[in-house]
Amino acid sequence: MIEIDGRATPAAMPTEEVPWYLAMARGFRNRCPHCGQGRVFGRFLKVRDACESCGTELHHHRADDLPPYLVIFIVGHLIGLGILESQMRFEDIPLWFELAFWPAATLALALALLQPVKGAVVGLQYGLGMHGFAAIRRRRAETSPGGETRDGARDGRDDGQRGHAPDLRRA
Repeated sequence: MIEIDGRATPAAMPTEEVPWYLAMARGFRNRCPHCGQGRVFGRFLKVRDACESCGTELHHHRADDLPPYLVIFIVGHLIGLGILESQMRFEDIPLWFELAFWPAATLALALALLQPVKGAVVGLQYGLGMHGFAAIRRRRAETSPGGETRDGARDGRDDGQRGHAPDLRRA
């Protein structure tokens, strides 16, 4: 078991750093950006405080305004293209059908994309180590599965011994 912030997590939890594109893809699929097993959302757009599978804290995200802007951008281009193409290619479509179809398609597409896009933004923030995610990733990288602190020099000494002058006195 590994302890992170006083909580024990499974030893099988991956300790390697997750690339940003993989974290985004996992978030897009409503999965934890770290392990890919637990769910990101507890409710429709409410991000869980922590992953139920690996215990990674997810409450650090700041995905407030970017997901709706991205959804508006994507949906606006897709629906705008659809309206333009339908007007140019099909001249005999009744107006009542267009007035009923395009708003419904806009609403359905926006609601379908909002959660995956927000999950991808949370995954991107985790993958890039933004906000509080940097400290979590740093602690996880410093802790090996055996519970010892890794040292960057790979000389067998722990980081706790680093920075101290060797004891040259002879007893």
